[in-house]
Amino acid sequence: MTSKERVLTTFEFREPDRVPCWLGASTEFIDLAVRDLGLKNEEDLRRLLGDAFRRVTAPYRFQEHENEDHTPFGIPRAGIGYGMAMDDPLRDAGFEEVEKYPWPDPENVDISEYRKQASEHFNDYAILGGDWSPFWHDWAELLGMENLFIKMYTEPDLVQQVLDRIMDYYITVNTRIFEEAADLIDIFFIGNDFGSNTGPQIDVDLFDKFVTPQLKRLADLGHGYGMKVMLHCCGAFRELIPSMIDAGLDGLHALQPYTRGMDPGELKSEFGDRIVLNGCIDSKTVLIEGNPGYVQQETNRTLDIMAPGGGYIAGASHDWLLEETPLPNVLTMFETIRDYTMD
Repeated sequence: MTSKERVLTTFEFREPDRVPCWLGASTEFIDLAVRDLGLKNEEDLRRLLGDAFRRVTAPYRFQEHENEDHTPFGIPRAGIGYGMAMDDPLRDAGFEEVEKYPWPDPENVDISEYRKQASEHFNDYAILGGDWSPFWHDWAELLGMENLFIKMYTEPDLVQQVLDRIMDYYITVNTRIFEEAADLIDIFFIGNDFGSNTGPQIDVDLFDKFVTPQLKRLADLGHGYGMKVMLHCCGAFRELIPSMIDAGLDGLHALQPYTRGMDPGELKSEFGDRIVLNGCIDSKTVLIEGNPGYVQQETNRTLDIMAPGGGYIAGASHDWLLEETPLPNVLTMFETIRDYTMD
Protein backbone atom coordinates (compact mmCIF):
# COMPACT_ATOMS: atom_id res chain seq x y z
CA MET A 1 0.00 0.00 0.00
CA THR A 2 1.04 3.60 -0.53
CA SER A 3 0.85 6.04 2.37
CA LYS A 4 -2.31 7.51 0.84
CA GLU A 5 -3.94 4.09 0.57
CA ARG A 6 -3.13 3.34 4.21
CA VAL A 7 -4.76 6.57 5.34
CA LEU A 8 -7.88 6.13 3.21
CA THR A 9 -8.22 2.52 4.40
CA THR A 10 -7.94 3.76 7.99
CA PHE A 11 -10.77 6.23 7.42
CA GLU A 12 -12.91 3.29 6.28
CA PHE A 13 -12.25 1.60 9.67
CA ARG A 14 -10.36 -1.24 8.05
CA GLU A 15 -6.85 -2.40 8.88
CA PRO A 16 -4.20 -1.32 6.35
CA ASP A 17 -1.03 -3.32 5.78
CA ARG A 18 0.54 -1.17 8.50
CA VAL A 19 -0.54 1.73 10.67
CA PRO A 20 -0.13 5.12 8.96
CA CYS A 21 2.24 7.62 10.61
CA TRP A 22 1.74 11.29 11.40
CA LEU A 23 4.61 13.77 11.75
CA GLY A 24 3.69 17.11 13.27
CA ALA A 25 6.76 19.10 14.28
CA SER A 26 7.87 22.63 15.01
CA THR A 27 10.10 24.44 12.55
CA GLU A 28 12.85 24.36 15.16
CA PHE A 29 12.64 20.58 15.56
CA ILE A 30 12.60 20.03 11.81
CA ASP A 31 15.64 22.26 11.29
CA LEU A 32 17.58 20.43 14.01
CA ALA A 33 16.59 17.00 12.70
CA VAL A 34 17.50 17.85 9.11
CA ARG A 35 20.88 19.14 10.26
CA ASP A 36 21.71 16.30 12.66
CA LEU A 37 20.68 13.60 10.18
CA GLY A 38 22.58 15.20 7.30
CA LEU A 39 19.45 15.57 5.17
CA LYS A 40 18.77 18.16 2.49
CA ASN A 41 15.38 19.44 3.57
CA GLU A 42 12.09 18.81 5.38
CA GLU A 43 10.76 16.58 2.64
CA ASP A 44 13.72 14.24 3.09
CA LEU A 45 12.90 14.06 6.81
CA ARG A 46 9.25 13.27 6.19
CA ARG A 47 10.19 10.49 3.80
CA LEU A 48 12.77 9.06 6.19
CA LEU A 49 10.27 8.93 9.06
CA GLY A 50 7.44 7.63 6.90
CA ASP A 51 4.99 10.52 7.34
CA ALA A 52 1.83 9.51 5.48
CA PHE A 53 0.56 13.08 5.05
CA ARG A 54 1.43 16.27 3.22
CA ARG A 55 -0.26 19.55 4.08
CA VAL A 56 -1.10 22.34 1.65
CA THR A 57 -1.91 25.85 2.87
CA ALA A 58 -2.93 29.16 1.33
CA PRO A 59 -1.35 32.27 2.93
CA TYR A 60 -3.28 35.37 3.87
CA ARG A 61 -1.81 38.34 1.98
CA PHE A 62 -1.99 41.43 4.15
CA GLN A 63 -3.00 44.63 2.41
CA GLU A 64 -1.37 48.05 2.83
CA HIS A 65 -3.90 49.15 5.45
CA GLU A 66 -3.43 45.94 7.49
CA ASN A 67 -0.78 45.18 10.11
CA GLU A 68 1.24 42.02 9.48
CA ASP A 69 1.95 41.73 13.23
CA HIS A 70 -1.77 41.09 13.73
CA THR A 71 -3.96 38.15 12.77
CA PRO A 72 -6.24 38.59 9.75
CA PHE A 73 -8.91 39.50 12.31
CA GLY A 74 -6.83 42.43 13.55
CA ILE A 75 -5.59 40.87 16.80
CA PRO A 76 -2.08 41.96 17.86
CA ARG A 77 0.06 39.07 19.12
CA ALA A 78 3.35 38.85 21.00
CA GLY A 79 5.47 36.15 22.63
CA ILE A 80 7.13 32.90 21.65
CA GLY A 81 6.07 31.39 18.35
CA TYR A 82 2.56 32.41 17.38
CA GLY A 83 2.38 34.25 20.70
CA MET A 84 -0.64 35.41 22.65
CA ALA A 85 -3.39 37.90 21.89
CA MET A 86 -2.59 41.36 23.21
CA ASP A 87 -6.02 42.94 22.73
CA ASP A 88 -9.73 42.07 22.52
CA PRO A 89 -11.14 44.80 20.25
CA LEU A 90 -14.79 43.74 20.43
CA ARG A 91 -14.93 43.35 24.22
CA ASP A 92 -17.36 46.27 24.66
CA ALA A 93 -18.84 46.31 21.16
CA GLY A 94 -22.52 46.44 20.37
CA PHE A 95 -24.29 45.15 17.28
CA GLU A 96 -23.44 48.22 15.21
CA GLU A 97 -19.76 48.12 16.15
CA VAL A 98 -19.60 44.45 15.22
CA GLU A 99 -21.00 45.18 11.76
CA LYS A 100 -18.57 48.06 11.22
CA TYR A 101 -15.53 46.08 12.37
CA PRO A 102 -12.86 45.64 9.63
CA TRP A 103 -13.45 41.95 8.97
CA PRO A 104 -10.84 40.22 6.79
CA ASP A 105 -11.48 39.79 3.08
CA PRO A 106 -11.53 36.15 1.93
CA GLU A 107 -10.13 37.30 -1.41
CA ASN A 108 -6.85 38.12 0.35
CA VAL A 109 -6.15 34.42 0.78
CA ASP A 110 -3.72 33.49 -2.00
CA ILE A 111 -4.69 30.24 -3.74
CA SER A 112 -2.56 30.80 -6.85
CA GLU A 113 -0.08 28.00 -6.00
CA TYR A 114 -2.56 25.62 -4.41
CA ARG A 115 -3.04 23.12 -7.21
CA LYS A 116 0.68 22.99 -7.90
CA GLN A 117 1.50 22.25 -4.26
CA ALA A 118 -1.25 19.67 -3.82
CA SER A 119 -0.50 17.80 -7.03
CA GLU A 120 3.18 17.36 -6.13
CA HIS A 121 2.42 14.63 -3.58
CA PHE A 122 -1.17 13.68 -4.43
CA ASN A 123 -0.45 10.18 -5.78
CA ASP A 124 1.62 9.01 -2.82
CA TYR A 125 0.45 10.79 0.33
CA ALA A 126 -2.81 11.84 1.96
CA ILE A 127 -3.24 15.55 1.24
CA LEU A 128 -4.40 17.76 4.10
CA GLY A 129 -6.03 20.92 2.80
CA GLY A 130 -8.40 23.76 3.48
CA ASP A 131 -7.93 26.58 5.95
CA TRP A 132 -7.10 25.84 9.61
CA SER A 133 -10.27 27.80 10.47
CA PRO A 134 -9.61 28.42 14.21
CA PHE A 135 -12.96 30.12 14.79
CA TRP A 136 -13.01 29.33 18.52
CA HIS A 137 -9.71 31.13 19.07
CA ASP A 138 -10.67 34.11 16.92
CA TRP A 139 -13.97 34.40 18.78
CA ALA A 140 -12.28 34.35 22.18
CA GLU A 141 -9.58 36.80 21.10
CA LEU A 142 -12.01 39.32 19.63
CA LEU A 143 -14.21 39.34 22.72
CA GLY A 144 -11.83 38.18 25.47
CA MET A 145 -12.21 34.63 26.81
CA GLU A 146 -13.86 35.37 30.16
CA ASN A 147 -15.99 38.08 28.58
CA LEU A 148 -17.11 35.64 25.88
CA PHE A 149 -18.26 33.09 28.46
CA ILE A 150 -20.22 35.73 30.38
CA LYS A 151 -21.88 37.08 27.25
CA MET A 152 -22.90 33.61 26.12
CA TYR A 153 -25.43 33.97 28.95
CA THR A 154 -26.03 37.73 29.06
CA GLU A 155 -25.80 38.67 25.36
CA PRO A 156 -26.12 35.45 23.33
CA ASP A 157 -27.34 37.22 20.20
CA LEU A 158 -24.32 39.53 20.19
CA VAL A 159 -21.74 36.76 20.58
CA GLN A 160 -23.57 34.78 17.91
CA GLN A 161 -23.31 37.78 15.60
CA VAL A 162 -19.54 37.86 16.07
CA LEU A 163 -19.29 34.11 15.53
CA ASP A 164 -21.38 34.32 12.37
CA ARG A 165 -19.04 36.94 10.89
CA ILE A 166 -16.01 34.79 11.70
CA MET A 167 -17.62 31.71 10.19
CA ASP A 168 -18.75 33.58 7.07
CA TYR A 169 -15.07 34.34 6.45
CA TYR A 170 -13.92 30.75 6.92
CA ILE A 171 -16.72 29.23 4.87
CA THR A 172 -15.94 31.59 2.00
CA VAL A 173 -12.18 31.01 2.21
CA ASN A 174 -12.59 27.24 2.24
CA THR A 175 -15.10 27.36 -0.59
CA ARG A 176 -12.56 29.29 -2.67
CA ILE A 177 -9.88 26.70 -1.89
CA PHE A 178 -12.15 23.75 -2.64
CA GLU A 179 -13.40 25.25 -5.89
CA GLU A 180 -9.76 25.58 -6.90
CA ALA A 181 -8.45 22.17 -5.82
CA ALA A 182 -10.94 19.91 -4.02
CA ASP A 183 -10.05 17.05 -6.36
CA LEU A 184 -6.50 17.14 -4.95
CA ILE A 185 -7.44 17.20 -1.24
CA ASP A 186 -8.13 14.05 0.75
CA ILE A 187 -8.75 15.55 4.20
CA PHE A 188 -10.07 18.95 5.23
CA PHE A 189 -7.92 19.67 8.29
CA ILE A 190 -9.15 22.24 10.83
CA GLY A 191 -7.94 23.25 14.27
CA ASN A 192 -9.64 24.47 17.44
CA ASP A 193 -8.51 23.66 20.98
CA PHE A 194 -11.51 23.05 23.20
CA GLY A 195 -9.75 21.24 26.05
CA SER A 196 -7.61 22.05 29.06
CA ASN A 197 -5.56 19.54 31.08
CA THR A 198 -8.53 18.80 33.33
CA GLY A 199 -11.54 18.99 31.03
CA PRO A 200 -13.33 20.94 28.30
CA GLN A 201 -13.10 24.72 28.32
CA ILE A 202 -16.84 24.86 27.69
CA ASP A 203 -19.68 22.67 28.91
CA VAL A 204 -21.62 20.43 26.58
CA ASP A 205 -24.79 22.54 26.54
CA LEU A 206 -22.98 25.72 25.49
CA PHE A 207 -20.83 23.74 23.08
CA ASP A 208 -23.93 22.33 21.39
CA LYS A 209 -25.60 25.74 21.29
CA PHE A 210 -22.73 27.70 19.79
CA VAL A 211 -19.92 25.44 18.56
CA THR A 212 -21.41 22.20 17.25
CA PRO A 213 -23.36 24.02 14.51
CA GLN A 214 -20.11 25.64 13.29
CA LEU A 215 -18.28 22.31 13.21
CA LYS A 216 -21.21 20.92 11.26
CA ARG A 217 -21.00 23.78 8.74
CA LEU A 218 -17.34 22.98 8.15
CA ALA A 219 -17.91 19.21 8.05
CA ASP A 220 -20.80 19.57 5.62
CA LEU A 221 -18.67 21.82 3.42
CA GLY A 222 -15.81 19.32 3.27
CA HIS A 223 -18.13 16.37 2.70
CA GLY A 224 -19.86 18.29 -0.07
CA TYR A 225 -16.56 18.35 -1.94
CA GLY A 226 -15.90 14.65 -1.32
CA MET A 227 -13.27 14.81 1.42
CA LYS A 228 -12.92 13.60 4.99
CA VAL A 229 -12.85 16.19 7.79
CA MET A 230 -10.41 15.99 10.71
CA LEU A 231 -10.21 18.29 13.72
CA HIS A 232 -7.07 19.09 15.68
CA CYS A 233 -8.02 19.59 19.32
CA CYS A 234 -5.67 19.64 22.31
CA GLY A 235 -6.41 18.76 25.90
CA ALA A 236 -9.16 16.90 27.71
CA PHE A 237 -12.41 17.07 25.77
CA ARG A 238 -13.89 13.58 26.02
CA GLU A 239 -17.32 14.92 26.99
CA LEU A 240 -17.44 16.85 23.70
CA ILE A 241 -16.58 13.95 21.39
CA PRO A 242 -20.19 12.74 20.93
CA SER A 243 -21.12 16.23 19.75
CA MET A 244 -18.15 16.27 17.39
CA ILE A 245 -19.29 12.96 15.93
CA ASP A 246 -22.83 14.29 15.59
CA ALA A 247 -21.41 17.33 13.76
CA GLY A 248 -20.02 14.96 11.14
CA LEU A 249 -16.29 15.01 11.91
CA ASP A 250 -14.42 11.99 10.58
CA GLY A 251 -11.22 12.25 12.65
CA LEU A 252 -9.70 13.73 15.82
CA HIS A 253 -6.04 14.61 15.94
CA ALA A 254 -3.31 14.72 18.61
CA LEU A 255 -5.15 12.97 21.43
CA GLN A 256 -3.27 13.53 24.71
CA PRO A 257 -3.41 10.52 27.07
CA TYR A 258 -2.01 12.44 30.08
CA THR A 259 -5.05 14.73 30.25
CA ARG A 260 -8.21 13.83 32.17
CA GLY A 261 -10.53 11.34 30.52
CA MET A 262 -8.34 10.76 27.46
CA ASP A 263 -7.19 7.21 28.22
CA PRO A 264 -6.43 5.57 24.85
CA GLY A 265 -8.16 2.30 25.66
CA GLU A 266 -11.34 4.03 26.77
CA LEU A 267 -11.35 6.30 23.71
CA LYS A 268 -10.85 3.33 21.41
CA SER A 269 -13.60 1.32 23.10
CA GLU A 270 -16.13 4.16 23.20
CA PHE A 271 -15.47 5.99 19.94
CA GLY A 272 -13.02 3.97 17.85
CA ASP A 273 -15.59 2.61 15.40
CA ARG A 274 -17.18 6.02 14.78
CA ILE A 275 -14.32 8.48 14.41
CA VAL A 276 -10.66 8.08 13.43
CA LEU A 277 -8.32 8.61 16.38
CA ASN A 278 -4.94 10.24 15.70
CA GLY A 279 -2.06 10.56 18.19
CA CYS A 280 -1.96 9.11 21.74
CA ILE A 281 1.82 8.51 21.96
CA ASP A 282 2.76 10.73 24.90
CA SER A 283 4.83 13.70 23.71
CA LYS A 284 5.93 14.69 27.21
CA THR A 285 6.62 11.78 29.56
CA VAL A 286 7.56 9.38 26.77
CA LEU A 287 9.12 11.34 23.91
CA ILE A 288 10.72 14.20 25.83
CA GLU A 289 11.49 12.60 29.20
CA GLY A 290 11.97 8.98 28.14
CA ASN A 291 14.74 7.02 26.42
CA PRO A 292 14.57 4.93 23.21
CA GLY A 293 13.79 1.73 25.09
CA TYR A 294 10.88 3.32 26.91
CA VAL A 295 9.67 4.96 23.69
CA GLN A 296 9.64 1.58 21.94
CA GLN A 297 7.76 -0.01 24.83
CA GLU A 298 5.11 2.70 25.06
CA THR A 299 4.68 3.01 21.30
CA ASN A 300 4.05 -0.73 21.02
CA ARG A 301 1.66 -0.60 23.99
CA THR A 302 -0.31 2.22 22.35
CA LEU A 303 -0.41 0.42 19.03
CA ASP A 304 -1.67 -2.76 20.69
CA ILE A 305 -4.59 -0.76 22.06
CA MET A 306 -5.39 1.49 19.11
CA ALA A 307 -4.48 -0.36 15.91
CA PRO A 308 -6.91 -3.34 15.89
CA GLY A 309 -9.86 -2.78 13.57
CA GLY A 310 -8.33 0.24 11.85
CA GLY A 311 -9.44 3.79 12.50
CA TYR A 312 -6.10 4.78 14.04
CA ILE A 313 -3.25 7.03 12.89
CA ALA A 314 -0.07 6.75 14.95
CA GLY A 315 1.76 9.83 16.11
CA ALA A 316 2.72 12.05 18.99
CA SER A 317 0.11 13.40 21.37
CA HIS A 318 0.74 17.03 20.46
CA ASP A 319 0.42 18.83 17.15
CA TRP A 320 4.13 19.76 17.12
CA LEU A 321 7.20 17.91 18.31
CA LEU A 322 9.13 20.58 20.20
CA GLU A 323 12.83 21.19 19.68
CA GLU A 324 13.66 19.79 23.13
CA THR A 325 12.35 16.36 22.04
CA PRO A 326 15.39 14.05 21.69
CA LEU A 327 15.83 13.00 18.08
CA PRO A 328 16.71 9.36 18.97
CA ASN A 329 13.34 9.06 20.71
CA VAL A 330 11.50 10.36 17.65
CA LEU A 331 13.40 8.02 15.34
CA THR A 332 12.55 5.12 17.64
CA MET A 333 8.84 6.01 17.66
CA PHE A 334 8.63 6.05 13.87
CA GLU A 335 10.73 2.89 13.49
CA THR A 336 8.47 1.10 15.96
CA ILE A 337 5.33 2.21 14.12
CA ARG A 338 6.82 1.12 10.80
CA ASP A 339 7.79 -2.31 12.10
CA TYR A 340 4.60 -2.98 14.07
CA THR A 341 2.50 -5.93 12.99
CA MET A 342 -0.85 -7.00 14.37
CA ASP A 343 -1.28 -10.60 15.49
